[in-house]
Amino acid sequence: MNGRGRVAAQPRFPFLKRSAERRRFSSGNVEMQRLLKWLEKPIDVLFWLGLVATFFMMVHVTIDVFSRYLFNRPLDGTNEIVAVVYMVIIAYTPWAWIQVRDNHIVAGMFQDVGNEKTDFILDIFVKAFTILFLAVFSYQTFWAAVGQTRAGEVWLAGTMYVPAWPSRWVLPVSGGFMLIYLAVRTIVDIGRGPQPRKRVES
Repeated sequence: MNGRGRVAAQPRFPFLKRSAERRRFSSGNVEMQRLLKWLEKPIDVLFWLGLVATFFMMVHVTIDVFSRYLFNRPLDGTNEIVAVVYMVIIAYTPWAWIQVRDNHIVAGMFQDVGNEKTDFILDIFVKAFTILFLAVFSYQTFWAAVGQTRAGEVWLAGTMYVPAWPSRWVLPVSGGFMLIYLAVRTIVDIGRGPQPRKRVES
């Protein structure tokens, strides 16, 4: 022993280690991108379900108006069916589809404050808060749907009963898909890091 402290051995080619780490991360990022693409398929189905519901609601309401004013015989339960079936589907099924295209309403008052890193941190914070909200929303609406399904919830619509429990499942399904997509998207964004700002040409 010569009294000198031991020095930890350093890798001969450290850049090779960093390169391997980048390849592993890039491979994981590719898998996340594939998952996002796969999620877009059921999300598109939900969006088209909302479009179909919109079409049937317009037809239903149009027939009801004509029957009311031409034959003095309105369709029973139109208001209740619109409220419990059509509007629920139309309002919630496009959630995830809008998120895929980043078309949700955003407040841009802090967008031009700071630099790209500031924008990145703010964007991740907002997405994390939204994920938390969606998790609570999906959890609560799921158990509400379970309870109403077991009870066989119906609405009295004129002289008939309209089953209301199926539409209860639209909320947790729509919220769940948006939650999963946004969570994966956030992971991908964190992996990419801050991105250059998009220049808007006037």
